[in-house]
Amino acid sequence: MFRASAARVRQLASPLLKRGLLRAQTTATETSGRANISSKPFWTSGRVILFTALTGSFTYLYGAHNGSPQLQLPWFSSTAPRYASKTDMEKAIDELRFLLGEDAISTDDEDLLMHGYSEWSSINIDQLPVAVAYPRSTEEVSQIAKVCHKYKVPMIPYSGGSSLEANFSAPYGGMSIDFTHMDQILALHEDDMDVVVQPSVPWMNLNEQIKGSGLFFPVDPGPSARIGGMVGTSCSGTNAVRYGTMKDWVINLTVVLADGTVIKTRRRPRKSSAGYNLTNLFIGSEGTLGLVTEITLKLAVVPQDTSVAVVTFPTIRDAAAAAAKVMRTGVPVAAMEIMDEVQMAVINKSGSTVKKWKEVPTMFFKFSGTKAGVRENVKLVKSIAKTHKSGDFEFAVDAEEQKTLWSARKESLWSMLALRKEGLEVWSTDVAVPLSRLPDIIEISKKEMDDLGLFASILGHIGDGNFHESILYDSKNPKERAAVEKCIKDMVDRALEMEGTCTGEHGIGLGKKDSLMKELGLDTINVMKSIKKALDPHWLMNPGKIMDFPA
Repeated sequence: MFRASAARVRQLASPLLKRGLLRAQTTATETSGRANISSKPFWTSGRVILFTALTGSFTYLYGAHNGSPQLQLPWFSSTAPRYASKTDMEKAIDELRFLLGEDAISTDDEDLLMHGYSEWSSINIDQLPVAVAYPRSTEEVSQIAKVCHKYKVPMIPYSGGSSLEANFSAPYGGMSIDFTHMDQILALHEDDMDVVVQPSVPWMNLNEQIKGSGLFFPVDPGPSARIGGMVGTSCSGTNAVRYGTMKDWVINLTVVLADGTVIKTRRRPRKSSAGYNLTNLFIGSEGTLGLVTEITLKLAVVPQDTSVAVVTFPTIRDAAAAAAKVMRTGVPVAAMEIMDEVQMAVINKSGSTVKKWKEVPTMFFKFSGTKAGVRENVKLVKSIAKTHKSGDFEFAVDAEEQKTLWSARKESLWSMLALRKEGLEVWSTDVAVPLSRLPDIIEISKKEMDDLGLFASILGHIGDGNFHESILYDSKNPKERAAVEKCIKDMVDRALEMEGTCTGEHGIGLGKKDSLMKELGLDTINVMKSIKKALDPHWLMNPGKIMDFPA
């Protein structure tokens, strides 16, 4: 997997400027969101890579890394789609500015960089989008799609920008479509226990705004996640063991297709047997089939009582075995999370929580329900944990302390990122396996991480067999990067050997296409390509993600 920093993006562009291969042009540029427009040279040092499939993007697109082909440039293949020329791209930008307003389309350097490079991602490429569109409604998204379809411009949806597998990168340039201005709760139906939202609504803000109803949306990934991105990757979070994942909570979607057609996948009842399940077709598709502009979500009743507890174990295997036993016994825990001793040290070093934690393998439990039910479940879990050598349970005494205890788990990746020094990056990825294999894969994977001699940790949603590796490494050291990549690849392959999956909740993006092929096989991938071709024959919707162009 090829990685590149923002500095590297500009470094690759510099020789082109010096050799005079690119001519200066003048265009309007947006300084912040829909702010003031000013005029400046089009080909600045940060922007020269925009039309440069002949520079840094060759490295990725022709698979120089690992010596194997990964993607084909569309204009070099008779079977692959042909995308807009520079002239056509400029026409598309001008046309959209005329339709939506000058400030609706940005070509600002920093804006493009933000929409093509991510410090969160485990893979980055030396290619950015050519422009960023900021729609305010489904109708405007449809107009954007129609123009992009007309000129054959790739479209890449952008929501919270916190994905980990380059899900919003732009390997073929094109138009990043940022839903920042579509961040409204459109309708709350308390009696029906559902809510209609736009894609840029953060899930935490949603729960804060509807808390007076006695209802909440239970899917809880990273704090910065927004509903649109959560739909795109079919994410989950700490509550998945009790409440399930994103696909279990979406009732219907409004989707703009590649040619600008607007569809509604179904109506608002919680159950329906009317035709194909188009709703679930778009969930987890990472924007490769259409642009989601409205989402109707199911809501749950806020539990009568909630209790949060933390307990330590002597080894990571003991903790994983205890988790598997809790699940097999049928105790209805609300959430069950694990962090190894390294991750607990990360939390302490980062100072992201007020409490100082024991730096040993630790499990976090959340119990919810009636008061009597919570007491009974706590008793059962304590008994199971003791048989697996647990320490004493530490319980939060009030709601504020519950937040403090649970924040250690929710801040895990941010805590690791906070420890980076210049040149260091965090590679974070996930797999999921059947529950019975969880202790085995965690134990083996942890040993291989420890053998790297790097700062590396394991954490995860242990109640549903999903765990994550996070490794801090020197991105400028080829040998170190290769060792980390091998460690990650071995973990993914091991999960597949155990009848698991290459990703439990992060999605495929650019980073795991080879692993998806191993997991599902060519025939299954070809069915996916057939669906893609039917809905997006010109391969305009987030191209390069999940699967490569058809051969």
